[in-house]
Amino acid sequence: MKRLVYLALSFSVLLLSTALAQTVAVVTPYLAQPGTQFMVEAFEAAAKGKGWTVNVIDTAGDVAAVISRIEDMVTQGVDAIVINVDPAQVAAGLASAESAGIPVFGMDAGTDPMLVTNVTSNGYAMATETATYVVDRIGGAGQVVMFVFDPYPPVQKRGVVADAIFGNYPDIEIVDRITPDVSDGGIADSRAKMEAVLAANPDAGSISAVWAAWDQPALGALQAIEDAGRAEEGIVIVGIDANPQALDAISASGNFEASVAQDFNGIGSTTADLVERYLGGESITQATVYVPTTLVTGSNVGAFLGE
Repeated sequence: MKRLVYLALSFSVLLLSTALAQTVAVVTPYLAQPGTQFMVEAFEAAAKGKGWTVNVIDTAGDVAAVISRIEDMVTQGVDAIVINVDPAQVAAGLASAESAGIPVFGMDAGTDPMLVTNVTSNGYAMATETATYVVDRIGGAGQVVMFVFDPYPPVQKRGVVADAIFGNYPDIEIVDRITPDVSDGGIADSRAKMEAVLAANPDAGSISAVWAAWDQPALGALQAIEDAGRAEEGIVIVGIDANPQALDAISASGNFEASVAQDFNGIGSTTADLVERYLGGESITQATVYVPTTLVTGSNVGAFLGE
């Protein structure tokens, strides 16, 4: 009897050790973006608590390289892969993982039949909040500059919604629709492109607002507007993410007036929990899991700054 109990306990310990000793790869070309950094760090923290080994791979803006890195992880036999990139652009890598029976999860990526699920914020809702904020602030009339990024699904859908909302107001004109270079994070190139827009529209009041699909372009536009001496024109700037620089800018009560706080920690930890549940044998049927967001303006920014 004692031998049977010993064997049962040994088997249980073996199962527990196997469950804990998971190796998970996180692959992204966007680690230079603050939001991605926060998500990855939250995932790593959650994974550490689960006893996993996490291999974070940043291809530094090279989306095509994500495919080969996924294939490398497949060769290494990891237990799961998490991607932060448009799945449609890395289909060959996903197919490789699928053939090997390695589950792939999206972390603020996009939906795809080869992903178990995708954990993200509701981009449609975030764009609706910020675009309608702009419409209300400029009274439904004026010239708007948009910063978008169509190659990345979570950001691309924000631009689609903003286009639709602005298009519903005949007195709103889209002066420019800019896709900045994000290889260095996006601020510097957005600043340069906004400087060009300001130079092409030199008259006071010729730009009413800047709508940015995420905070980095909004911050670059803010720098350009301030350096051009045009902050007093009341150009309204909004972004999405509510990263620390954006919160500081909103708190300063200047042109940068609003952003949307994504729960990056929640996205990272929720992704880790779903990986754990799936590897534990649970079926995940929800193609997209949304984590709640909050509109941040001057009225509530203090709460996000711990004031």
